[in-house]
Amino acid sequence: MSESYDAVVIGAGVIGAAVGLELARGGRKVLNVDALPAAGYGSTSNSCAIIRVYYSTLDGCAMAYDGYHDWKGWADYLAADDERGHAAFHDTGTLVFKTPHNKDLSLVLRHVDALGIPYEHWDPLRIQAAIPGYNLESFAPARVMSDPQFGESNGAHLKGGVFFPTGGYISDPQLATHNIQRAAEAAGATFLFKKKVVEIPVENGRVTGVVLDDGTTIAAPVVVNVAGPHSSIINRMAGADADMRITTKPLRQEVVHVDAPEGLDFEKTGIVVSDSDIAVYVRPETGNHILIGSEDPECDAYQVVDPDDFNRDLTEQAVTQAYRQAQRLPTLKVSQSPKGVVDLYDVTEDWIPIYDRSCVGGFYMACGSSGNQFKNAPVAGRMMAAMIDYVEGGGDQDAKPMKFKLKHLDHAIDTATFSRLREINQNSTFSVLG
Repeated sequence: MSESYDAVVIGAGVIGAAVGLELARGGRKVLNVDALPAAGYGSTSNSCAIIRVYYSTLDGCAMAYDGYHDWKGWADYLAADDERGHAAFHDTGTLVFKTPHNKDLSLVLRHVDALGIPYEHWDPLRIQAAIPGYNLESFAPARVMSDPQFGESNGAHLKGGVFFPTGGYISDPQLATHNIQRAAEAAGATFLFKKKVVEIPVENGRVTGVVLDDGTTIAAPVVVNVAGPHSSIINRMAGADADMRITTKPLRQEVVHVDAPEGLDFEKTGIVVSDSDIAVYVRPETGNHILIGSEDPECDAYQVVDPDDFNRDLTEQAVTQAYRQAQRLPTLKVSQSPKGVVDLYDVTEDWIPIYDRSCVGGFYMACGSSGNQFKNAPVAGRMMAAMIDYVEGGGDQDAKPMKFKLKHLDHAIDTATFSRLREINQNSTFSVLG
């Protein structure tokens, strides 16, 4: 059995769906294929889905600010109805603490100033007015609970933070992905679920399509790897890893949900907070819960795992994250058997994604993006579609990387920032913050 398309997108997470949407809008006959039963059912479904504009690179900040406008105007971006309704964007704003770890946000502020991204400096009194009960003692460096100094103040106090009004979170990332699927289908794309890619044939240095686990051959001159935690497997399958200086790997991550302290209506009044002093980030969650994730301090060991076989049970790591947040909110009650989720990030050595062509003709990569690229999905979709047009039209992405003009602000992305051939970016946070 054989079928033919202009492009096959491997993966139907939020970025894969967005790539399919933009390729279809550009006139291509597109197939998104995913091993799971529906769009956004992989790592996307457990994404914290935070929308924020602060990154370690200028182009990362620019992409995020451009994407913010898509989430803010979600219905306009989609231009399509969904029988399940549209995902809600909670436009809460985001607060980032100034710490020695992030050099008081000096690099980030340089980037956002260059791009005209709005922000406010908040002193401790303003922070405590926004989040009553916050303890602004410094506890750095972040520690594991077995450390005898865990929970002890170092004697200093946080001097304040930066509030970015252009931020918030998506309450249902799987629904948001379904929305994009419906928009892509309205543009002519097709989605195929419960089918696994098992082979990527290459002839004369160029892909010819994909082979599925049921024996179906899909012919296509363009294949895009947006397989999330499986991206390194797909790259090897195509032989696309032969020249990659930047690679990807699946990392296991835990996110814990706790009840907000009594008297704090965090669901209605809470904001997204990045706190590198205690190495956690938080956002409001339905049911007046607080969602707590790790900002990947050195004491939290990375766990590279098999994406098809890993422990999905919460461990002491989740409890540790909750207790770190309790340092900031002393009235927080922490269960020894917490609730939460365990899933995978797909990350590069510097936690900056790869949006690029490959050494195999017709094979493209949008990978290494888990953990910090959910918010950029609409922009990544547009950029990948433009890059594919550029390369398939004769452009040399390796020698002369495309400049990609953003939709909502006057800035052109230097796509070399996201090249597979780049050197590790030493300005990165080397964490989920990117």
